[in-house]
Amino acid sequence: MCSSPLPVHPPDRLRLHVEIAGAVQGVGFRPFVYRLATELALAGWVLNDTHGVSIEVEGPAPILATFLQRLPNETPPNARILHWSHTWLVATGATQFEIRLSERSGAPSVSILPDLAPCPACQAELFDPNNRRFQYPFTNCTHCGPRFTILEALPYDRPNTTMQGFALCPACLTEYNNPLDRRFHAQPNACPVCGPELAFYSLPDVVQQPVPPAPWPAQVGSWQLKGQAQQAFDAAVAALRAGAVVAVKGLGGFQLMADARNAATVARLRARKERPFKPLAVMVRDLTQAEALCVVEPAAATLLASNAAPIVLLPRRPEALLAPEVAPGTPELGLMLPSTPLHHLLLEEVGCPLVATSGNLADEPICTDEWEALERLGAVADCFLLHNRPIARHADDSVLRLVEGVPQFLRRARGYAPFPLPAPAAQPTILATGAQLKNTVALGIGDQVMLSQHIGDLETAAAFNAFVRVIEDFLRLYAAEPAAVAHDLHPDYLSTQWARSAPLAAPRIAVQHHHAHLAACLADNGVVTPALGLIWDGTGYGPDGTIWGGECLLGDAASFTRFAHLRPFGLPGGEAAVREPRRVALALLWALYGEAGWSWDWLAPVREFSLPERRLLGTLLARQVNTPQTTSMGRLFDGVAALLGLVQRTTFEGEAAMALEHCADPTETGCYDLALLDAGRPAQLDWAPLVASICADLRRGAEQPRIAARFHNTVVEMGVAVAQAAGCAQVALSGGCFQNRRLTTQLASRLRARGFQVLLHRNTPPNDGGVSYGQVVVAAALLNRP
Repeated sequence: MCSSPLPVHPPDRLRLHVEIAGAVQGVGFRPFVYRLATELALAGWVLNDTHGVSIEVEGPAPILATFLQRLPNETPPNARILHWSHTWLVATGATQFEIRLSERSGAPSVSILPDLAPCPACQAELFDPNNRRFQYPFTNCTHCGPRFTILEALPYDRPNTTMQGFALCPACLTEYNNPLDRRFHAQPNACPVCGPELAFYSLPDVVQQPVPPAPWPAQVGSWQLKGQAQQAFDAAVAALRAGAVVAVKGLGGFQLMADARNAATVARLRARKERPFKPLAVMVRDLTQAEALCVVEPAAATLLASNAAPIVLLPRRPEALLAPEVAPGTPELGLMLPSTPLHHLLLEEVGCPLVATSGNLADEPICTDEWEALERLGAVADCFLLHNRPIARHADDSVLRLVEGVPQFLRRARGYAPFPLPAPAAQPTILATGAQLKNTVALGIGDQVMLSQHIGDLETAAAFNAFVRVIEDFLRLYAAEPAAVAHDLHPDYLSTQWARSAPLAAPRIAVQHHHAHLAACLADNGVVTPALGLIWDGTGYGPDGTIWGGECLLGDAASFTRFAHLRPFGLPGGEAAVREPRRVALALLWALYGEAGWSWDWLAPVREFSLPERRLLGTLLARQVNTPQTTSMGRLFDGVAALLGLVQRTTFEGEAAMALEHCADPTETGCYDLALLDAGRPAQLDWAPLVASICADLRRGAEQPRIAARFHNTVVEMGVAVAQAAGCAQVALSGGCFQNRRLTTQLASRLRARGFQVLLHRNTPPNDGGVSYGQVVVAAALLNRP
């Protein structure tokens, strides 16, 4: 807090000006200030502006001191004050306190609040037959409801949202204008009389009775099914009970929903969505239903029931009554509670858990528009439950898991984005374009970094277009003119190519991929001093032009040195080896035994190739043709999974590594030999003794769970050995490999036992979803360097 001192001999009456920045719009902050000021009999005003909330209060100096003391300590539950300041002024003689209209001046810097799941009060109204919002699927208040996904401009006022076309009825207008009502200036406020409505279409209906021409609807007030919302809801419930796949328009886009107990329905959804094995999320009615499916510890229950309503990965109960097709081959389930009143109503009425997966096809962003959904999901969904509240931007469901009892992000989106993250120091405006996979973008302004919602893999035109829209959206909302644009070092990443070619008058700063990971983890923990970063992932472009991924970096945000890395090996076929772990396995065998290892048909990946195919791979490896060298820890996990016969070809990123983690025997404590080749710098983590021991165990007929566990234990000891050799007190764990809970918890525990301070991601994902945050931090350190 910054402030001016109270005058030494204050007059009987003073005026106080207060500026507050943070998440203070759309959370009931102005009504809170109004109630506090009127309780203390103070005069003045409060308003929203583009920086947050401005307040002026007038009264006796002791009462104003009380106001200052209570202001930051009694804020609404969803408000977050980042910083605030006050100045003492001369009293003007004001006699009343008022809430003024919002002002817009200068570039916005106010924090944008994420979308919030229904609060207890709104849930109670939803199921109260005597309430006028009984069973209304769009009920909300200042404590919950859509925010980020309806916002079109700042400050956060109804005319600046997608609710601008819905005129408030007299009852809602009374609530909206009453400072003592919890719906005072709740911008999405609505009811069945004046608010959004539902519509239902099955595929034959879409053909026989097409929706109105785009834009749809032409006039919100003339929605064609007005008065038929209940029939639309009932039709969707009947369809779900009958085994249909229903595309439901939610907060930040469409979800594909289906009865999670119906094996045939789930199998049909997988086939249509082209997602054969990747686990599907499940929405449950409440914590009781969640506990019937999974082991829900108190920390997990708190996370599930939070107003972010994320997907939480939990241990599945063996007796869980779900179709095996929901999450094949994994002991975990991704569960979530309803994130909107509509979902609460659906789960209550259908009466069983529902698959709730993103409304998209493989490698595409989530659909947000009705016409887009009908076009892209028409071959996936049997019917559509729609509503006429426009979605300003996509926001997929967030995904978290508990690591050492603390939430860890795997995907940061709805419920969390774009709430700002702290910057290590004040910075100029910096735009960062992120990585190629699990892309996010970030915008650094002043002492905070706005991290976008999850965008996804930039593998399709639709995904790239979404990436560009998010950048344009951020720059427009914050009226930002970047002083620098940070991007990945990889020249072929679409995020890099956009950054280099975008018509922005700002210098470009290339940030090495693993350095960005390290910087993100340090900033996430508020650390500015150097650390050893164990940055283990699948792919990252190195300054030497090779593919890095098993990196041990010493440094901070400004610079790093490559202290050690995994021993390099080839990827025969390049990208084909990323999709086919069997190729990696044969490359490891080639490096150890030459072609002799390819005659061991007791190894699953060897059996996967015909003799001519092996010869072709041998030619690629021998001549180093289309066989890039890599130090990737992620690919080593893939290769070992293939050696164990778990996964030979992947259908989604991380599939082989997940199978290896889930296969590992939790009681096995043994490990294989390891070697840290310390002949020079950087040192090498030699995987050769490890792979040789695995092959020997396989030949002896050792069980897969024992081998998988010993592999994990050995990789942990590799990390400990490097940390001891480096001698740095702080060790940061980052990169996609640390989505592996066993690896993360075991390595963190072993390092702490040796006296190291371990830094784990808490507010950003360890995967590439946090890279854009790290790029901003690195770029700022370089720009601020004296």
